[in-house]
Amino acid sequence: MSSEKIKQYINTLETHIANHETNNPKVSKATIGWQIDHSLKVINNVSKALQSSDPSEYKKNFSFLGKVFFILGTFPRGKARAPKHVKPPEVILKKDLISQVEEAKANVKTIKDLNANAFFKHPLFGNVNKKRVNRFLEIHTNHHLKIINDILNVRHA
Repeated sequence: MSSEKIKQYINTLETHIANHETNNPKVSKATIGWQIDHSLKVINNVSKALQSSDPSEYKKNFSFLGKVFFILGTFPRGKARAPKHVKPPEVILKKDLISQVEEAKANVKTIKDLNANAFFKHPLFGNVNKKRVNRFLEIHTNHHLKIINDILNVRHA
């Protein structure tokens, strides 16, 4: 699986930084900035976890739930809670979003060169290895891009 779609999604997140303070409680309690920050934190944390993982410790334990969501290509809205390490801060600064975008662009480039069994541990899906990571990042980032689009569309409706 290519990382081209992830790169596209990062560029799209970047275009929404201008609207980072926009919110619409009918769609989400969180602002567009929260959606961007969280998405970038996930991309960056997953990339770093893959880079620092020990491929010899990889165990195939990808969950049934993970397989279902990967086949569907979507996650249900409002069901999961972001783990603390990928939760945005109370105040989301534009400059922090910009630096996270740059970091994410650099991080996704490293994935293709990693060992096939480089992995990260997902709280619901189990171990996600290099083969599945782009799909995970695509589904997760697209989930938040849809929320951003809904915030903007409902606001302008």
